[in-house]
Amino acid sequence: MLEELKQEVCAANLRLVEYGLVVLTWGNVSAITPDRRYVVIKPSGVDYGSMRPEQMVVTDLDGRVVEGELRPSSDLMTHLELYRAFPAAGAVVHTHSRYAVALAQAEQDLPCYGTTHADTFYGPVPCTRHLTAQEVEEAYERNTGLVIGETFRRRGIDPAAVPAVLVCKHGPFAWGPDCKKAVENALILDETARMALLTRQLDPQVPPAPQYLLDKHYFRKHGANAYYGQR
Repeated sequence: MLEELKQEVCAANLRLVEYGLVVLTWGNVSAITPDRRYVVIKPSGVDYGSMRPEQMVVTDLDGRVVEGELRPSSDLMTHLELYRAFPAAGAVVHTHSRYAVALAQAEQDLPCYGTTHADTFYGPVPCTRHLTAQEVEEAYERNTGLVIGETFRRRGIDPAAVPAVLVCKHGPFAWGPDCKKAVENALILDETARMALLTRQLDPQVPPAPQYLLDKHYFRKHGANAYYGQR
């Protein structure tokens, strides 16, 4: 079942390697069906060099395996909570990409310092709070997803306008309407994190870009009046 979606999810996982966002098996991509009944996700711990579409695992929204001989990614429950929290998300990506992880480990948001960031993220990419010891012990992966949703609600951030997050002391998650866009957002997140770290080396007190510049660059690519690219 869902053979086409398995191919998309497998190809998206392989793009993480191509883009330099993962080493070893440190990452995963999932996608949810349009009826939001099933999720296809990378199997746990499988080497990217030997990964095949038929190895992708199909689960329901409770995390029960519907099809597949391998165990799903250990981050499955985080992905499922993100699909519940963010109904517009059609695919979710998790990596341990270097620059985004550096900010997550430093417990810092990723500010919008310039137009490269503003083209994709409408404002800072937030870093979550720490999970408590109890949250880690009782249901670590599920609570990671719940804390991400909590962060966006508490801070009033639209997950469609800022399709990424930094999980404190852990690393980045990104999402999008499909696998291609979710992987692209994960790539942009790490590249803008790298730019931010270099910018702060030059000026540790550098201010964020002004709101009018953020507005111009974000809305020329997004929304009813967007004019970037071809029709």
